[in-house]
Amino acid sequence: MSAPQPPSAADAIAATRNWVEKAVIGLNLCPFAKAVHLKGQVRYVVSAARTEDALLADLKTELAFLHATPAEEVDDTLLIHPHALGEFDDFKNFLPRANTTLRKAGLVGEIQIASFHPHYQFADAEPDDITNFTNRAPYPTLHLLREASIERAVQAFPAADAIYETNRETMKKLGHAGWKKLVGDEGLEPPT
Repeated sequence: MSAPQPPSAADAIAATRNWVEKAVIGLNLCPFAKAVHLKGQVRYVVSAARTEDALLADLKTELAFLHATPAEEVDDTLLIHPHALGEFDDFKNFLPRANTTLRKAGLVGEIQIASFHPHYQFADAEPDDITNFTNRAPYPTLHLLREASIERAVQAFPAADAIYETNRETMKKLGHAGWKKLVGDEGLEPPT
């Protein structure tokens, strides 16, 4: 039996876009996502990186791109990296390096990094806890968000501080069977 083929960039983007549309927007996990998605202001970038250092170089490039591009053109970026940090512990341990890159670029307060992973697990949750799925994407992904956009969205959505708890409740009501039905037979797990 041969090893599974790594996804093409087009496949990784398609799977991530499917997740954004069905889970993030479809379940309203992020009430701010729909508007930028409909306006075509979300940039999907697939990193070919296989090492942390190569991924950091791609992150630095994307941070510079987002900083230099007007929000009306690109509001946020999903940096998908299907070939690096497949283990959640490695991913989690990498995040401080990503934030250091953000700080060294002088973009703290302008851009923030959110993290998603196919095996995401909150510290207070068991691995199969359905609430982990609020942060599970098809591939390891760094979401680069503009602080100004977040601030505007929070002002327009007065219950922003309740999103986390609302999402947990949404996932509990949905359950594993509902999740599987929502995302279809392909699920949101990358091929193993």
